[in-house]
Formats: sequence, C-alpha cells, structure tokens
Amino acid sequence: MKYTTLPTTDIKVSKICLGTMTWGRQNTEADGHEQMDYALERGVNFWDTAELYSVPATPETYGATEKIIGNWFKKTGKRDQVVLASKIAGGGDYTAHIRSGKFGRKNITEAIEGSLKRLQTDYIDLYQLHWPDRGVNCFGIRDYPYKTSTKEAENHLEILETLNDFVKQGKIKHVGLSNETPWGTMKYLQTAKDHNLPRMVTIQNSYSLIHRGYEVGMSEVSMRENVGLLAYSPLAQGVLSGKYLNGGQPEGARGTLFPRFIARYMTDGAQKAVAEYLKIAEKHGLTLTQLSLAYINQLPFVTSNIIGATKMSQLKENIDSINIELSHDILKEIEAVHAAIPNPAP
Repeated sequence: MKYTTLPTTDIKVSKICLGTMTWGRQNTEADGHEQMDYALERGVNFWDTAELYSVPATPETYGATEKIIGNWFKKTGKRDQVVLASKIAGGGDYTAHIRSGKFGRKNITEAIEGSLKRLQTDYIDLYQLHWPDRGVNCFGIRDYPYKTSTKEAENHLEILETLNDFVKQGKIKHVGLSNETPWGTMKYLQTAKDHNLPRMVTIQNSYSLIHRGYEVGMSEVSMRENVGLLAYSPLAQGVLSGKYLNGGQPEGARGTLFPRFIARYMTDGAQKAVAEYLKIAEKHGLTLTQLSLAYINQLPFVTSNIIGATKMSQLKENIDSINIELSHDILKEIEAVHAAIPNPAP
C-alpha cells in the first residue's frame, strides 16, 4: 500500500480508501466484516462512511452501514488502526426521513452524536458535510442551476463554530467537505482563517475518467489551498469496469438493481468514451478497472481514492490498482480520448 497524510495534519492515510455505502443493502453485515478484515490486512487504513448509508437511502436502512462498522470495532478491538471518516446528510427530499432544516448547531450535534453511537467509538477522524445546503451542480447536474437555485447559502460561521466545539471535545479530529464547489470551499477556508476555526482539510467529490469536472476550478483550489480530493465513484458506479457496455445488465450489479444511479454515466458520449478506454486497457494488458483506478491514484491533487465493492474479487482488484504504474504512452492515450470526448458524464 502507498500512504499520504490528510493535508495539514500528521494523520497517515492509505491512498486507497475503503468505501462502505453498500453495506446493509447490497451487502450483509458478514460481507462488510469480511471486507474490513481484508482491507486492513492489505494496508487500507482509511475508511469512509456516512450517516445516511446504506444507499439507496431509506428510513429502514438509515445508519445501517455505521452500525455494521461499529459492530466490527467492538468485535475486533481495532478502532485505533483505522482512520475513520463519516458525513452528515444535507437537507432535501432525499433525506427527509433523517431530519429537516439546514446545517446548524442542532442538526450537526444530533448527527455527530448519532454517528458516534452507531459506530461505537468516542471519535471520528474526519467529519464531512455530505453535500451543500444550497443548490449546486452535483449528482449529475452539469452546470450551476442559477435559474432555480434560490436557497440561501449556509451559515458557514455557525457550522464551523459548531464543528469546532466537537473538535475541542475530542469527538471529531478534522473536518472536510463533499460535493462542494470552488466558491463553497473557499468560503469555508476564508471563514476558518478569519475566525481561527478548523479548516476543511479534504473534499470528497466524484471523479472518474468520464467525469473530470473537478479539474475545472476545484483542482486548483486543492493544490493551492492544500485541500485534498477524496475521489468517489472512481469507476462511475461500475460503468468503468466495462460491464454495462453493449447493453450489459449483470445480475446483482448496482446498475441492474438501481438503474437511476448509473443513468448519468450511460449517455452515448460516456459509453463511447468507456469503449475507447477499454481499448487502451486491453492494448496494454490491463483491465479497464485497473486503468481507471490507476489513473486517479497518480493525480497530484488526490489524497485518497475511494473504492467500493460488493464482491471480494472486486475489492481485491480495486486495492491492487495501487501497484499499477501508468506509462507516459498510456497517459498520453488517455488524454487523447479525454480531448475528443471531454467529461461526457456530469
């Protein structure tokens, strides 16, 4: 395994991060425990979860993933070997079963205390805001929705002051963002600087060979402000494994069970790009999964690459991607496809 640190901290994290959102829906608790055992054995010490997991989010599965992780901590006693990240859900219809209202002292307090209880731990290493409490372009929305985004921006000062209280209590160590924009990220950084409050050290946004929108603005913020990207959906919900090409619908696959989650990655342009990337992979003796993950692993603004798997064979291939070095020729061929079909999946 290769390691880095959470920016501006001395916390060492693996370049591969274990994603957990399928545990409690597509995966059983036993599956989750097997994945955690294997990942830790392979040196993956950085795990990411969220209060709303598993996904798709429903009242019945709310908190299920955190409970599975908490039971593993209790069973193994290995909490101190893991750098654990979790997230508070934002508002909106999708999470109306969790709570109402914007990020604020009451909701943040409720969310953190609930996660700590489910996770059976005294602290969370990295606590993140799952998505902004305002209208932004994420989750398949390509452009800023300025015509319909009428929600006021978050109270950044109240949010950071509340998070700071939990840092002082030792219940969270560091804070981060998710699904944020350059404006939102800089607003948090400036507010933290002006009021001597915790700075956001990471941002968890989607990034894959067919969705490189992070490079339009956010990558510069990452590198100049030292805010590391935790790249999620690096395989575009499995589309970049190639299994959905030519109308494929593998039994039990996420896109087969929940097609709306891969819809954004199934445009004609995206499928054409996937086919081209597959050709590059095969030409150089790689699987498309290996090519897709290895590309992200080598990016200078990436702190960790969040992989997820429903099968152990997938988990092993994903983790092994850390050992693959892409040659100059391969990178050149990838950029040629990107230039011809830029960001086909928002």
